[in-house]
Amino acid sequence: MVHRVLVTLALACVLLSACSGGPVRRVSEPAASIQQLTVAADGNWSLDLRLQNYSSVPMRFDTVTLDVRIGDQAAGQLLHQPALTIGPESADVVTIKMRPDAGARMFLADALASRRGVDYALEGSIDAAPADRGSSRSYRILRKSALSPMPGLPGVLR
Repeated sequence: MVHRVLVTLALACVLLSACSGGPVRRVSEPAASIQQLTVAADGNWSLDLRLQNYSSVPMRFDTVTLDVRIGDQAAGQLLHQPALTIGPESADVVTIKMRPDAGARMFLADALASRRGVDYALEGSIDAAPADRGSSRSYRILRKSALSPMPGLPGVLR
């Protein structure tokens, strides 16, 4: 009798675990950072922007709207629609061209000539959604970090 009850309980546990919904679906705030900044001969910039998906599901990145600061200088705004899906807990890079404000252009040119690094800040939003859902949500972004000149690569900071 006791054996039959234990077998019945074990079978019930197996059936309940088989009915579970699988892994937990976690949607987390994305992140953005500058992976590389390249200064072109005309003074315009090319930014390799790293988009990070911390969610446990693939996320679709629809719009990136970020104000860029280099040192204490406002450089301008990045407005990009990557239309990019990034897998769970992964990252990808998009390249965005920008024409920086004069003060930021001069500040960065001076830093490169002196071979010194610069602080930067990104502030704004990323609109993203799970890849299998329709409408996106706006996530607030604030990232502060630094870039250093790359030896042997003129005009490149990482």
